[in-house]
Amino acid sequence: MHERHPPQLPLALRQPEPGGLDGFIAHGNAAAVAAVRQWADGSGERYLYIHGAASSGKSQLLVCAAGEVRQRGLGVVYLPLDTPSLTPDVLDDLEQRDAILLDALQAIAGSPAWERALFNLYNRARDAGRRLLVAARQPTGRLGLRLRDLTSRLAAGPSYTLKPLSDNGRAELLRIGAAQRGLRLGEAMISYILSRCPRDPGTLTRLLDEIDRTALAEQRQPSIRSLGRLLERLEQADQRPEDAAAPTSPQQTDPG
Repeated sequence: MHERHPPQLPLALRQPEPGGLDGFIAHGNAAAVAAVRQWADGSGERYLYIHGAASSGKSQLLVCAAGEVRQRGLGVVYLPLDTPSLTPDVLDDLEQRDAILLDALQAIAGSPAWERALFNLYNRARDAGRRLLVAARQPTGRLGLRLRDLTSRLAAGPSYTLKPLSDNGRAELLRIGAAQRGLRLGEAMISYILSRCPRDPGTLTRLLDEIDRTALAEQRQPSIRSLGRLLERLEQADQRPEDAAAPTSPQQTDPG
């Protein structure tokens, strides 16, 4: 399964996670999650920088944080910068939102136009008193940014490393996520999922959503057999040519 990657944004965005940060498993990342929770409720720093290896759960943490902000009735936007066809002007006017979450910053490092646009957004958001949360695979000093002033801005606030979940943490994510959705996943089914599916938190969470939709459609709890059919169907969908995928519609992440 692959993730497809406000003012009006000409792209599809993931919706904030309805459960907020309660749906994020903090195994080994308690300090980072606590800081993000304080960022989201307005009691902590207005700017945070999160970094970690691929599949460490950065995107899932940001989506959950966006949900946490939205629960408070505030305007929020989550923007993955590795989305194809984005241009720097997508950052224009984002400071109109109460909270801005920028993911995959490494995708635009080294581009003068992007770096200048991000530098300007940082300054506008700071001057407007907005909250900004940025995530990337590397610490600020290793991003390869050319604009020194941008590097200094990004390094000025607290920075946290996000560690990948252990197998126990992934299993707990599935247990808690299943319980929140009213699903019964036994240990055998959890082991089956972890042996067949990419194990980053975002993918596992989206798989739970698919299991939930299937269970509702079939009016019964999942089984090993139904999980096998679902995973096979999703794998086949992933193998379709890119231009055969159905288009998605732009989504706003304003309150309401």
